Amino acid sequence: MVRPEPLRIGVLASGRGSNLQAIIDAIEAGKLDCRLAVVVSDRADAQALERALKHGLKGVFADPKAYPSREAFDQAVLAVLAEHRVELVCLAGYMRILTTAFVRALSGRIMNIHPALLPSFPGLHAQRQAFQYGAKVSGATVHFVDEGVDTGPIICQAAVPVREDDTEETLAARILEQEHQLYPRAIRLYAEGRISIIGRRVLVREDP
Repeated sequence: MVRPEPLRIGVLASGRGSNLQAIIDAIEAGKLDCRLAVVVSDRADAQALERALKHGLKGVFADPKAYPSREAFDQAVLAVLAEHRVELVCLAGYMRILTTAFVRALSGRIMNIHPALLPSFPGLHAQRQAFQYGAKVSGATVHFVDEGVDTGPIICQAAVPVREDDTEETLAARILEQEHQLYPRAIRLYAEGRISIIGRRVLVREDP
């Protein structure tokens, strides 16, 4: 599918923003034909906002304490995304559970990346969960966001073997390397119109 202009994406991030950086790098290298319209963080000191500034991108701090409820906060974030005409929202270490109203407003247009092979080890500290469970293979998953926690339709995954000499930290580092490759790929598939959602299944039309 040839778009009249690059897909406009918005990134929500709470921390260091390493997956944000991977997206920025892919765009700047010409590997991802998208425009990063805005980066929104719920933390004023988030390194993600520094990364946005460094690359001349719009960064917005949305203070949760300024709103009376989660719903009110999410409506404010939705307003920022609408103002910047965001077509696809990418969660990159965003440490807030989205409200139902937010998810429904952007149904099929919110992606998240998770450091495990979903549906195994959802939620926080997925690398630790896999390591402590004794899993032999872990990895990373990009999925669409639904109203559950890490339960949305899976777009793509990458497997990472758990080595005998791994620690939680070394496993997490190798998973992160795969995340940085996987997320831009998933966004590119969406931007090129090569993704269809059929129930819980995401069908991907491969390169011709």
